[in-house]
Amino acid sequence: MDKQTLIDHLNEDLASELGAIIQFTVYAAKATGPYRPQLVQFYLAEVADEQLHAQYLANKIVAMGGEPTTVPRPVAVGDSNRENLESMLADERNIVKAYVQHAEEADAIGDIGLKVQLEDMIRDESHHAEEVERILCDWSL
Repeated sequence: MDKQTLIDHLNEDLASELGAIIQFTVYAAKATGPYRPQLVQFYLAEVADEQLHAQYLANKIVAMGGEPTTVPRPVAVGDSNRENLESMLADERNIVKAYVQHAEEADAIGDIGLKVQLEDMIRDESHHAEEVERILCDWSL
């Protein structure tokens, strides 16, 4: 593991966080039905967390001598609340896997601060996934 590879991986994470900001903003706008107020609130609360993650990653990439990406990952937008929640859940699970790998990489190069921060972000994203799983339980809309 070298530092440049880790920077590249952190840029992939940054692209995911930037995409999540767009994703949740659009999902909030597209929410419909009787649970619209709750879904809008839920999505917009997620935006704040993702912005904090994106800012940390951008700062860390620069501190490591890299250039932060400005290109978000592509965003999937479904035709229903359920499709959007399912897409959100898949994305949360994917970012947790990536953060676990990247925390191990940070440890391998001796960047314990980055490792700990990524572990905190794993906790946040895992909690997001658990919340979406609970929302989807018995979802019939």
